[in-house]
Amino acid sequence: MFLIVGLGNPGEKYARTRHNVGFAVLHAWSDALGVRFSSRRFQAQHAQAVFQGKKVFLVCPETYMNLSGNAVRACRDYYDIDQEHILVIHDDLDLPFGRIKVGRKIGSGGHKGVDSIVRNLGTTGFARVKIGIGRPRYGEPVEDFVLSPFYKDQEGMLDQVIQGAVQACQLFVLDGVESAMNRINCQNFGNEEV
Repeated sequence: MFLIVGLGNPGEKYARTRHNVGFAVLHAWSDALGVRFSSRRFQAQHAQAVFQGKKVFLVCPETYMNLSGNAVRACRDYYDIDQEHILVIHDDLDLPFGRIKVGRKIGSGGHKGVDSIVRNLGTTGFARVKIGIGRPRYGEPVEDFVLSPFYKDQEGMLDQVIQGAVQACQLFVLDGVESAMNRINCQNFGNEEV
């Protein structure tokens, strides 16, 4: 079984914000798979599906970002999932909008949700799909920037970025992290200069 985790904050006020792009990716994939999320356990919205013969467990923690690791650990322990089968999807300030980077055994880059997962799992050995949100254009404090919607001129490309991240998840499940890295990391899914 594969554990695929999208990071974000619960609640309607955060739904279209940069920090919730991990949730957006999993909701897009769950729609394509025809499965619905429920929230009966694990402090998370979750759904089970089969993707081309592989079992996947989709998880959106409902604990707020800095406690995401609690839900991830609970799922990992319950299903006894190897760290090589865990993928975490989240926003990344240091990547320009439109870029997606797949990796494994990399630091958190100061992302509080990833920090929480590393603390709870005791490893950085899980794979990640980092979705570029870029840096604030207008001097906004970073805390406000990540909790705000994407800029108007980015909204038209956002679905393309989300579909690129879904593709990264699919490649990870079917062919492994190296295949996902080789296919995704060289692409630009937005229209911004890099």
